[in-house]
Amino acid sequence: MCILSISSLCSLCVLCASVVRKNLNHHRDTENTDFVQRKRLIPAILFLVMIVFKVGAQEAPADNWSQFRGNHQLTGVSNSQVPANLKLLWTFEAGDSIESSAAIVGGTVFVGSQKGELVALSLDNGAVYWRYKIDDPIGESSPAYSNGVIYIGDLNGWLHAVNSKDGKKIWAFKTGSEIKSSPVVVGDYVLIGSYDENLYCVSTRNGSLAWKFRTNGPVHSTPSISDGVAFIAGCDELFRGIRISDGKEMFSLSSEAYTGASPALRGNAAYYGTFNNEVLMVDLLQHKVVWRYQHPQRQFPFYSSAAVTANRIVVGGRDKLVHGLDQNGKAAWTFTTRARVESSPAIADGRVFVGSNDGRFYVLNLMTGAKEWEFNAGGPLSASPAVGKGRIVIGSQDGRLYCFG
Repeated sequence: MCILSISSLCSLCVLCASVVRKNLNHHRDTENTDFVQRKRLIPAILFLVMIVFKVGAQEAPADNWSQFRGNHQLTGVSNSQVPANLKLLWTFEAGDSIESSAAIVGGTVFVGSQKGELVALSLDNGAVYWRYKIDDPIGESSPAYSNGVIYIGDLNGWLHAVNSKDGKKIWAFKTGSEIKSSPVVVGDYVLIGSYDENLYCVSTRNGSLAWKFRTNGPVHSTPSISDGVAFIAGCDELFRGIRISDGKEMFSLSSEAYTGASPALRGNAAYYGTFNNEVLMVDLLQHKVVWRYQHPQRQFPFYSSAAVTANRIVVGGRDKLVHGLDQNGKAAWTFTTRARVESSPAIADGRVFVGSNDGRFYVLNLMTGAKEWEFNAGGPLSASPAVGKGRIVIGSQDGRLYCFG
């Protein structure tokens, strides 16, 4: 099935309405009955277009993975067509641990490392375009791209805005503590959490503070976005919805546990794991927890963020398992690795792509959890894979960036 971009869908919506109206006007005076019948088709046509628009907005486009988890909803799902038989295409030596997940935009890979570098590379062959050097390591904060600018946080609490073409600094904004949250760009603002217990909203134009929202613990979570609201699952055990326009809290509810994962949104639901060994589904309209999943034997925290499709919620656990859940929060399958799974899974083309701290990169069947392929990278893979143009990019704690395709 062909998936259109958001801009293409908007054009399609306008085109459909325009064509139908022209046809209606042409026949209006001479075929009144036919006019009525055609008029009734307009809502149906526009409704179908909006359905496609809504579904497409839940997934990353085939060529780009522009931020952590691929999109504003943090679903970890890509429309990219990945080869059935994967092979290693290239590696890049970063010089220090890579826990940041890559972004892929326009055939360029952007990734940060503990060396204190944000690097831009060719997706085709791994050739380096530029290096942006900073004084402090980049930890788990993953780059986000918007309008020619790359945003990323470092472990000294700086949010950097960097020109994507030449790697030159545009501005930097200082928070009060380390940043492990990943930036999310919404219109003219970039949102990011800090361990100083605040969620920040900063102007993309000049790095000035628009607002900050104080929580009761470090903001490790990357915010997910829906209908002008940012959602964070907090280290203060609260799940919150915060209005982006002014930083006002719309609601909060207790997760009953410390949370290191970021919430994935699909429809009116949010999904995330906690350090109380549970995966939660929250109804965003009723503001309540609908179900909690816990493995019956293995009681370990969930640090990985979930990937969510229409019929599967896939999340890694510190119990060494990858868990595949159905929409009712029941286990459809589990897959056993040899170490913690802190990597957040990516889903594309009916398969799950995920790293493990056992040093292996796994490809699993989305519906059954059966292993289809694995690659032994050696070093722990706690970073999350990025998907674009049929290729998978993932970093390792031994400092290597791998590209498969």
